[in-house]
Amino acid sequence: MIAAAMRPLTVSCVIDAPRERIFDYLADIANHLEFSDHFVHEFRLERLNSRGVGAAARFRIASSLARLPFGSRLASTWVEEVLTELEPPHRLAFEGRSGRIDRVPTRSEWRLTAHDHGMTRVAYTFASDPANRIDRLRESLGGRTWLKRQFARGLRRLRSILEQGEPSSREARIPAGHSPDI
Repeated sequence: MIAAAMRPLTVSCVIDAPRERIFDYLADIANHLEFSDHFVHEFRLERLNSRGVGAAARFRIASSLARLPFGSRLASTWVEEVLTELEPPHRLAFEGRSGRIDRVPTRSEWRLTAHDHGMTRVAYTFASDPANRIDRLRESLGGRTWLKRQFARGLRRLRSILEQGEPSSREARIPAGHSPDI
């Protein structure tokens, strides 16, 4: 559950696919780049196994400040995310850190509920808990509204991927020194 002290953003949509299929797709963290690459960059898996509890990724999130002339230093932030809870087929929870020197705790959650005739309502909630004024200012300048729009666009892309057939076979980068054949 997302803590009350954190500042949550929630987006949702209905996808015409069984929730077991959506859950299996989301349980592999490597698939997340496919529907979020419009604002997620430099996506790297932190573990060889990208499925299940403990799967982790590190990536950059572009910010709405990237378009401003003074925004080059504030244009993106690193995020690390670890899959911490799986409750098949209805809930996945991630914990992580973001911001300068990874000092901002984050939490996100996917909730999948059955909807009419084999369809699924997918809700994504993201929360961060900036501890100091500088981090809160960076978050507000980075645009929570902008971030919510990016999450909503990602959900629309997820719906399109899952309703139009099989997801692509694009591979995420794996940790250095490892072979994907292991």
